Amino acid sequence: MAAALSYCKPSPFIGQFPSNFGKPVSLRSIEISTQASRITALFWGSKKSVKHQPVDSSLGDFTLTGSETEELKENPTKGKKVSVSIISSILDVSSHEWDSCALDATGPEKFNPFLSHGFLSSLEETGCAVKETGWMPSHIIAKDESENILGVAPLYLKSHSYGEFVFDHSWADAYYSFGARYYPKFQCCVPFTPVTGPRILVRNTSFKDQVFDVIVTALKDLTAKSQVSSLHITFPSEAEWYKLKDRGFLQRIGMQYHWKNRNYKSFDEFLMDMKQSKRKNIRQERKKIPAQDLTMKRLRGYEIKANHWDSFYKFYRNTTDNKWGSPYLTRDFFHEMGSKMGDDVLLVVAEKRDELVAGALNLIGGDTIYGRLWGCDPQVYYPSLHFEACYYQAIEAAIELNLSTVEAGAQGEHKIQRGYLPVPTYSCHYFIDEGFKQAIGEFLVRESNQVDLVMKLFHESGPFKEGIH
Repeated sequence: MAAALSYCKPSPFIGQFPSNFGKPVSLRSIEISTQASRITALFWGSKKSVKHQPVDSSLGDFTLTGSETEELKENPTKGKKVSVSIISSILDVSSHEWDSCALDATGPEKFNPFLSHGFLSSLEETGCAVKETGWMPSHIIAKDESENILGVAPLYLKSHSYGEFVFDHSWADAYYSFGARYYPKFQCCVPFTPVTGPRILVRNTSFKDQVFDVIVTALKDLTAKSQVSSLHITFPSEAEWYKLKDRGFLQRIGMQYHWKNRNYKSFDEFLMDMKQSKRKNIRQERKKIPAQDLTMKRLRGYEIKANHWDSFYKFYRNTTDNKWGSPYLTRDFFHEMGSKMGDDVLLVVAEKRDELVAGALNLIGGDTIYGRLWGCDPQVYYPSLHFEACYYQAIEAAIELNLSTVEAGAQGEHKIQRGYLPVPTYSCHYFIDEGFKQAIGEFLVRESNQVDLVMKLFHESGPFKEGIH
């Protein structure tokens, strides 16, 4: 198996996992299970020969009980039993069935385009999130006795920690230092996408809470039966984060920077909420765009042509070559995703004398613009163009479309002075080994305190006038 070899460094103020993690005074305080049948990992090769433990596609049948099943009693054709299984590709389930689960999980007003069948299937069909790149699709499907899909969860068996934006490389190092195996692991997430949203996607029925519990139980059972180290649910909703704590998962928080629309009618109205120095800086940055003979355009759906995607891929490769080392996404992905997602795609482009010189990719959800990728012509540098394409154009689009939020992606304290304030992000982590679970849990408490403090300090010194949060 091949893997993307780019490395995403954690934000410097969130804190690194200590290098001596898991090294207690007495080794007896952490017991490491060393089953000889652990699945082979890609990195940190085992000191013993190990064999893949195949897992049956069926994860078992579960019976719904209690008052929540009244709907089932009234309509016996739906059945009381729920069967859970694994599929090796999202193409094994129809887009209608998957998207029905996703839309019920978020609600139409909070539609999340990254959870859609179109986005996830584009990653698989174009070779981005596949076994060969260390992302083996192992999606969870829950059905009733009539084969109606009641819930799904995007799941991958991973042989590395790249493309996740929740950093656990030091946990892997700690496992390896004790002769244990961290990889492979299960990852419930949207690949390469640090966007918060539900991960257990359940149809809106009177028994949805029980279906949620069934899927979580199946995920934990799968982790144990597969003899992998752990299961990670990254960027779940806050509600899921709290639920999963009661189901044996460790809680972790991170931080991103989001812009909030306070019913602004224009960009200038937004600027009037900023402190004078910040307002002046933004205006100066925006003036540099026409001064460099640059024209900004926002394209959606059919307005985005093949040549736009080809140019954007070149820009994206310039960013990845300079920042990460290797790209996660292929040229075909952008064409495929663009054709499937339609008007949910917003591509901001910069032109100079009708020639494309930069672009920023956004997706549009029910109430949010999600900023994802940026790139520019490698031959030239335009001051302030990154801020204009990624931040200011997204704000203008959100005001124009009457959307409440702009999520500008992972990391970047420079976003604060441009109106993007820190918000928490969430992840949940389930470990088989109790000793490591305890040690990692203690670390996460310290890390959370640090993140909370940093967020508080950033808010106190924020860019807005007093009384505006």
